[in-house]
Amino acid sequence: MRREISKHYSPVLNKEMDIVAYGDYGFALLLFPTAAADFLEYERFQMIETLKPYIDGGKVKVYSINSINNESWLNDEMNPFDKAVRHSQFNDYVVNEVVPFIYKDCNSEVPVITCGASLGALHCANLFFKRPDVFAGTIAMSGSYDLSDYSNGYFDETCYFNSPMHYLPNLEDENILGQMRKSNHIHIMTGQGNYEKPESSRTISEILNRKNVPHNLEVWGHDVPHDWPTWRKMIPYILETKF
Repeated sequence: MRREISKHYSPVLNKEMDIVAYGDYGFALLLFPTAAADFLEYERFQMIETLKPYIDGGKVKVYSINSINNESWLNDEMNPFDKAVRHSQFNDYVVNEVVPFIYKDCNSEVPVITCGASLGALHCANLFFKRPDVFAGTIAMSGSYDLSDYSNGYFDETCYFNSPMHYLPNLEDENILGQMRKSNHIHIMTGQGNYEKPESSRTISEILNRKNVPHNLEVWGHDVPHDWPTWRKMIPYILETKF
């Protein structure tokens, strides 16, 4: 399995950012770290080893990027306005720098599916909902899609437009909604065990239903916790049954 780490200076983030690619063929699965973790988190927690059969088989090419959550919502020393700005800058980085990198690495404009767990689920789902013209779908696991869960009482316009629970109910742009409806790969997944928040996944599913956006809601059992063993089962299940 090809494993290649690249480091690039990001103009929008004004810092060096790392990205790792696994495999040679297939659609692109773009992984977002949990919490304040880095681009190798999925490798450390054996997710890449779990996905190796799909990577080696040419079904999927996996990319994992750094988070900057410790420069945003997880940094208690920052002004909340600056946290929101940094979040928006991260969105710009993914759309305008990471996606072109993936296209270049794949020698074509391959479909890009966003994927993440916990805080990574918020990022991956939010980016798809905002830019379904860029991303082909999302696999969001164990997420809270209400940014106010992270903003400690601060909520400005930038927060609103990065909180799917808030902006999706009011989304009336038929161009964006139409692009969402064409995706066959909106997968919202959660367990019901320790530290999970299944009501968040159910609520985002209800919103999508009201917007007539087809999607797949998976609510697993009360013995399924908010932890890596869960996510190591969820992604292979989706790759095996939905792709």
